[in-house]
Amino acid sequence: MKIRHNNPADWKWQLRHQIRTLKQLDEQFPLTEEERQAIVDLDDEFRLGITPYYLDLMDPEDIHCPIRRQAIPLLAEKIRLPQEKPDPLAEERDMPVVGLTRRYPNRALLYLTHTCAVYCRHCTRRRKVGDPGSNTQRDQLSQAIDWLKQNPQIEDVILSGGDPLSWSDHRLDKLLAQLRPLVPIIRIGTRHPTTLPQRITKGLADILSKYPPIYVMTHFNHPKECTPQAEKALSLLAEAGCVLSNQTVLLQGINDDPEVLKKLHLWLFRNRCRPYRLFHCDYTQGVGHFRVPFAKGLDLIQRLRGYSSGLEIPEYVVDLPGGHGKVPVAEGKKQEGGPWEFITWQGRSIFIDEDTSL
Repeated sequence: MKIRHNNPADWKWQLRHQIRTLKQLDEQFPLTEEERQAIVDLDDEFRLGITPYYLDLMDPEDIHCPIRRQAIPLLAEKIRLPQEKPDPLAEERDMPVVGLTRRYPNRALLYLTHTCAVYCRHCTRRRKVGDPGSNTQRDQLSQAIDWLKQNPQIEDVILSGGDPLSWSDHRLDKLLAQLRPLVPIIRIGTRHPTTLPQRITKGLADILSKYPPIYVMTHFNHPKECTPQAEKALSLLAEAGCVLSNQTVLLQGINDDPEVLKKLHLWLFRNRCRPYRLFHCDYTQGVGHFRVPFAKGLDLIQRLRGYSSGLEIPEYVVDLPGGHGKVPVAEGKKQEGGPWEFITWQGRSIFIDEDTSL
């Protein structure tokens, strides 16, 4: 019989003890009545999921704590706005084979797993995350690998999920060995350095070091996530030769403040992780209360200039609804009395009316 050790420093222990029910959370953290009701009302739509590690970062006395607000739902998630969709980026539409999305001529995203350490309330893939049925099956993964073999124009593959680092070392090693001969660029999109830094072990780092270059795209949103454990995780990845970049989501009431962003970006930069992009919150159903107006986002970037190195200032980007790709918000134009207009990489005009998205 396999012995399960009681070791919070072990990433598998953290996942086994993930808080998934109202009863579990209520026993460990003082909740408001709204939070309790939201957990119940939203359970069938987007379940609760919090590692003990991430829970420990929450302030039990502050209902506006930025860690708390990213992980514990509010009733605002029940609101459905006109431009919001279950699959706002049309990822399912652009799958030549199940689990692989191709949006651009030379890049593809490979979806591996539904598992995350924390089910972030602003998640773009809340339709899939936490749903075991959304896992990429072995035969589907084989079909995706075969598709890549038949499409050599794909030069860049992004491993995503859920969190791809939820896979075991053995499975990741095997997949990277299959991908490395096929594509020159492999990216891994992961929030584990933030929500489950225990996952970044020496063993994992050694595996990643075998397949350079590996580009690791992290997801830190607030300085409260910048812990000694997270610092160690980034150090292990950097020492393994991984190129680190961070993608922050701009979230109302959490990081829509220049001092918060400046502090976050400086910490990232010190830890060899470049602040790469600041994302406008996607048009996913139930996340409208997080969305910051474009004008305010642009003002935040402007207020960082002069106080931060150019290398510390990310590009403010919107991933256009409908699967039209990413565009710098600075390139958008506000129509007088009307919506914002953005031009896609293919030259098409896409309009976003903020009056129906806030």
